[in-house]
Amino acid sequence: MAEHTIIDPRSGYCSETKILHSLRPPVSLPPASQPISVAEYARSLLQATITSPDSTVTLDTPFLIDAATGQQLTHSRFLNQVHSLSVSLQSQFPSISRNDVAFVLAPTSFHIPVLYFSLFSLGITVSPANPLSTTSELTHLFQLTKPAVVFTTSSILPKLPPSFRFITILLDSPQFLSMITIKISKNYSLGVVNQDDTAAILYSSGTTGRVKGVQVTHRNLIAITAGMFYNRYVGIDQESGRTVSVLPVPLFHVMGVFMLIIGAAAGETVVLLNRFDFEDLLKAVEKYRATYMTVSPPLVVALTKSELVDRYDVRSLRLVGCGGAPLGKEVAERFVARFPHVDIIQGYGMTESSGAATRMLKPEEAKCFGSVGRLVENTEAKIVDPVTKQALPPGQRGELWLRGPIIVKGYVGDPQATAETLDTEGWLKTGDLCYFDSDGFLFIVDRLKELIKHKAYQVPPAELEHLLLSHPDVADVAVIPYPDEEAGQIPMAYIVKKPGSSVTETQIMDFVAQQVAPYKKIRRVVFINAIPKSPSGKILRRELVSHSLSASSSKL
Repeated sequence: MAEHTIIDPRSGYCSETKILHSLRPPVSLPPASQPISVAEYARSLLQATITSPDSTVTLDTPFLIDAATGQQLTHSRFLNQVHSLSVSLQSQFPSISRNDVAFVLAPTSFHIPVLYFSLFSLGITVSPANPLSTTSELTHLFQLTKPAVVFTTSSILPKLPPSFRFITILLDSPQFLSMITIKISKNYSLGVVNQDDTAAILYSSGTTGRVKGVQVTHRNLIAITAGMFYNRYVGIDQESGRTVSVLPVPLFHVMGVFMLIIGAAAGETVVLLNRFDFEDLLKAVEKYRATYMTVSPPLVVALTKSELVDRYDVRSLRLVGCGGAPLGKEVAERFVARFPHVDIIQGYGMTESSGAATRMLKPEEAKCFGSVGRLVENTEAKIVDPVTKQALPPGQRGELWLRGPIIVKGYVGDPQATAETLDTEGWLKTGDLCYFDSDGFLFIVDRLKELIKHKAYQVPPAELEHLLLSHPDVADVAVIPYPDEEAGQIPMAYIVKKPGSSVTETQIMDFVAQQVAPYKKIRRVVFINAIPKSPSGKILRRELVSHSLSASSSKL
C-alpha cells in the first residue's frame, strides 16, 4: 500500500482505493511457504496457552464433554487419539494419500473431532456432510468430491450411493476404536502438508443450481484460528479462569469446524450435543457451568421468550455468540433485558469466507444492536453497487465484497462458479446487500443470493424448484422464504398445477419430504395461476414474498 494512502481511523475506509480495512490489530500468520497443517498450528497454540504464566489450562483439562453421557476427553487423551488414528490410517490404508478426500457422514460424537484433526495432520481433505442427507443428495456430493474413503456409522451405511468405489470405515466399529487407542511406541512422520492444500470441502447452497463444495485451505483455517486466538472476546469463568463452551452447532457446519479448532488451540472445554434439543442445551449450561455458547437467531428468540429457561440455572453464562443470519435489533434488546449478565455478540460469515468475516470484540461493540460487528483481522472489504459495479463509501448500500487470507480458493469441480464468485484480484462477491457505518460496523440489509435461511441452514430455492418440476402435476413453481419466528425462515412453494390436476398441498409437501433432508422440506404451499417473471424469464421472488405476507396472495 502506498505511503500517501490515508485510511480513516474510525471506519477503516480509504477514499482513494474505496477499500475498507480491518480496524483490528493485524495478526501474524506463518509464512505462506511454510509447510504446516491447521492441526499442527492448533497444537502449537495450545502449547503456548499451557506454558503461559497466568494460564490455568493443562493437558489434563477436559477438552470434550458429551452432554448426553457426561463422558470427558482431556486435551492430552485427545492428542494421543489423534496421533494413534493418524498412524493407524497410514499403516492400515496406505492407498489413502495426501489430498485424497475423506467423506464424513456421522452424527456428533467424540470420534468426529479426533477424525478431523487426524485427517488434517495427514493432509487428507475432510468433507463432512449432514447425516440426514438422502441417497440422492449424497450421490451429488460424491460426484463432486470423488471420495477415496468414507467414515460413517452402521446405521447410516445403507444410505451410501452404491455406484461409487471407496474404502468404508465405521466409526462405531471395534476396528475404529482400536485405531484411536493403539499405543504408538515411536514418533512417526506424518508427511508434509502445505498451507494451500485443501483442508476441507464444506457444502454451500447456490441459487442457480445444486449444492457446491467449497474448498477451504489449511491457511484459511489457520487465519481464522489465529484471529480468534489472539483477538477473542471470550466468556471466562471467574473461579476457574477457563472457558466452557456449549456447541449446539452441527460439526459438519463451517462454524462447528472452526469452533472445534479454536477450542483445541485455546485449551477450552467444549460440550457437545449429540442432537439439538432446546431443553438439553439448558441442562448442559447448568450442569457444566457453561460460560459461552454459539447460537443462531431463532435460538436467541427461544432463549428470550421460553418459560423453560426459568427452570435452569444459566447464571454461569457470560457470552453468547450469534451467527448464521442477521439478528434483529429488537430481539437483541429483549435478550439483554432478560439476561443482563450476558453479553450477546454478533458475527457474519459464510462458508466461502471460512465461516467468519466480521465479529464483535469488546463490550461496547456488543451494544451496537443490529450490526454484525467489524471486519476480522487481516481482511479488506468493498461495498459495490450491484448495477454500476462502482465501490461505495460508508453509509451507502451495495454488495459486500471481501478479500484476505480467510477467503477460500473456490468450488471443487466447478470452475465457472468459482470465476463468478471470486475475481482475479481475490475479491469474494458475497451476494449480500450491506453497508458499513462511519465506525466500521457492518449491517446486513438483504440477501442478493435469495437463499432461504432455515435454522442457520442454507436452503437453495432452485434445488427445490428443480425437484418440484419433476412432479407430474406441477406446471411451474417458485420457492421463496417465508418468515417463521422459530426457524427464521421456512421454504414456501407457489405452484402452478397442470390442467385437470387435483394435486393437494399435502401431496406436494410429502413429495418433497421423501427426497430431501428435513430442513429443506416445503412447509407452505399456495396454488396460483402463473408465476410472475421478468421479460428475461427470471422469477420475481420479491413480488411473491410481498404477496405471501399480505392477504392479497390469493389474488395472484
